Parts: sequence; C-alpha cells; structure tokens
Amino acid sequence: MKKFFALLMTMAMVLSLAACGSKEEPAAEKADEPAVEESAASAITTVSEGKLTVATSPDFAPYEFYAIDDSGNAQLAGFDMALAQYIADYLGLELEVIPMDFDGVLAEVTAGNVDLGMAGLSPDPERMEAMDFSDIYYMGGQSLVIHKDNKDKWSSLEELNDPSLSIGAQLASIQYDLAVENTPDADIVQLAKVTDVVSELLSGKLDAGYVETVVAESYAKNYPDLYIAFDVPYEVEGSAVGVVKGNEALLNGVNDAIAAALADGSMDDFVAQANEQASGNIYEGILEG
Repeated sequence: MKKFFALLMTMAMVLSLAACGSKEEPAAEKADEPAVEESAASAITTVSEGKLTVATSPDFAPYEFYAIDDSGNAQLAGFDMALAQYIADYLGLELEVIPMDFDGVLAEVTAGNVDLGMAGLSPDPERMEAMDFSDIYYMGGQSLVIHKDNKDKWSSLEELNDPSLSIGAQLASIQYDLAVENTPDADIVQLAKVTDVVSELLSGKLDAGYVETVVAESYAKNYPDLYIAFDVPYEVEGSAVGVVKGNEALLNGVNDAIAAALADGSMDDFVAQANEQASGNIYEGILEG
C-alpha cells in the first residue's frame, strides 16, 4: 500500500510471525455462558496438541490486517483475529496464526495442515466439499468499486459487462466467481491480494473491482478516490470459519464459541474495534523478515 511503503521498510527488522501466536487475555471470560465443558474439550483434536492453528490472509481489512503503532511495530488485527483468539480461549487452547495468501488458506485447510481458516470465508457449495464451515458469525455484502472520477460513467452493474473493460477480483475468491457471473464478457483480472485490486484500480490499470462491502468501505476511508458504485447480488451474504473436514468435535466447539461471542456482545466489540483500527496506520499483505 503506497501509504505505508516507507513505514514498512522500518518494520522489516522488528517483525516476526512469533507475535501472531501471542496469547492475550481470555476473551471468553466476558461471556455469560461458561467455556466449553471439559469433557467436550477433551474430545477436540488439533493439528498441534494444545494449540489452535489458524490460517489467515491479512490483506482484508477490517477482517484481518496488520495494525501499525507509532513505533512502526505491526501486529495482526481485525475482527477475524479477535474472534480467533476468543475461540482459542473458549476451547482452552493456545492460538497460533499463520499468515498466507488467500488461496493458500483454502489449500491448507483442505489438506488438514491447519485447524481453521479465517479470512472472511463464505461457505459456498464448492468450498463445502473441501472443508466444513461453522455457523455464520458476520453478515456482509458484495460491491463493485470504481474510481470516483468514473462515478457517473455507468448507471448499472450490467453496463460493465463490456469486453473493453478490465475488472479485478482476488484470486480464488467469491469475488472472482461474482465477476464471472455478472460481467463474463469483461476482461477479468485475478490478483493475489485485495490490496492489488484496489491499487491497480486507483492507478487506472483496472476499470472496476469486486470487493466485499465492509472491506470496500474500509478502503474508501483511507482512499477517497475509491467509490462504491453498485451492490452485487449474492445469496450467501455472510462469513464463517473454515474447519478441517471431518473434525466434528472441533466444529461443534467453534460453533459454541461463536454463539457465545454473539450472545455476550463480544462480536460487536470486535467489529467496532477493527473498523477503528482499519482507519489508522495499517499494512495489508504478507510481511517478510
């Protein structure tokens, strides 16, 4: 992200993935409901004993991203990450988060190399063949974004179904499927990160891009030239946790934790905090070093 390139250079020597697995104060203590019963917890198996290993793609604010403090230190943030910590605490496990590209999240959960995938995942039928999904924990929507200079250029989503237009979407994402469904005649460009879609749109290399609504709103706060032009129809407007297929005890535990987070107001707090952090100094993508 151009806003943080200089800052990122100063961070390279101080960042490590060790911070991603740090233990925070148990969020589950806020819940009116008790944490998962000891008998149920003992039935849960994970990739690494005593740990909950979560794959994420930190290029999707306010779901997951790096929040940068005044000293240039970065830490994983976002409401997916807060919920991941809550789930780990609820299950009595230590959280380990592994950042990677979005398509890597899907591959690692499918292969059973991690316990959970948390990256704003929508439980579409194709993905449900490869992994199990939790209950929905956040309802969202889908949008088509353009440069604000073009806000009067098109009056409907259908008008962008034009071979002369280049439209971006994240690789292996629901947004790519929506691009194929709604603008099949356009030149659809798949990019590894949402940040790439936004960057190329703002630089004029793309005419439009498909981005989840809450994510688009977050970007628009930091980049006033980004304009949310149209809502995109989508039947599954919600996010769920991807769970390695066949681990029923873990799936049940995750669902219990989600229900508790929704009931005690923690999820609302997570979303509010993530939106506030996302409007400050952030970095979206995989940090090296």
